[in-house]
Amino acid sequence: MGFSNGSFLLKGALIYFGAPMLIPIPNLIIFQYNPDTMTRTLTPWQSLTKVEPKYEDGKLTNADEVKAYGEALAKLSQPFDPQETFSLTLELDATDALEEPELHPVAVASGIADRLAAIEMLMYPPGDSLMGGLLGSVSVSVSFSAGGLSVSASLETDPALHRKDAPIVLFFWGPGRIVPVKVQSLQIEEQQYSPLLYPVRAKATIGLRVLTPDDLKQLSGDKATGAAVDIAEACYKFTIAQKKVLATANLANSVESIIGMLPI
Repeated sequence: MGFSNGSFLLKGALIYFGAPMLIPIPNLIIFQYNPDTMTRTLTPWQSLTKVEPKYEDGKLTNADEVKAYGEALAKLSQPFDPQETFSLTLELDATDALEEPELHPVAVASGIADRLAAIEMLMYPPGDSLMGGLLGSVSVSVSFSAGGLSVSASLETDPALHRKDAPIVLFFWGPGRIVPVKVQSLQIEEQQYSPLLYPVRAKATIGLRVLTPDDLKQLSGDKATGAAVDIAEACYKFTIAQKKVLATANLANSVESIIGMLPI
């Protein structure tokens, strides 16, 4: 989509590194329409330290005064990056694609179900397929005894089910905002269906939490996601660096404001 001045509109996207491979191959979920609005929330770091004060003759002891002061100072300090979250609503529509069925066989077969499924899979653990993990393996033993027939069965689940893997997802919103995120919430409103009851139109409201380098360190030990973690951390640092540059550029506006406050 272009504007009258000849520029082009970039589309936002979610880039998912979910393949269990040494070299991560991303799955691009490009927004069909960029949302008109997006809510951002920044929450400063808060200390979890809690000190129970002790009193002697109605006064704090010296040791507890030091602890209480340290606790108060910790609440005011900002040693780590704030927690940032995004909330946005995506609109998906297969109407235009269905007008040219020969060019869009997937839309004819399943409407927008493939795109919804790609978004939903961001909340599942990466690696093995869902059915493969759930089925696991079943072993059955049969034995005969004087008392009759004895049958026993056991279900062996895949050890991968006990892993604490987290998918690496990048939220792309132009060159100025590329950050690793975790999908915290997903609400889908299906609005219209095909004859086979696949959704044709829908709205997906997504809640995202930005992963900081401290969060990513917990994932860097997995060889399958190590390269993706490096990419995610580089994107985070690149975005923060741009934010610092823009904050510095705001000094020019501050100078103009100060000059405007001076009496003529």
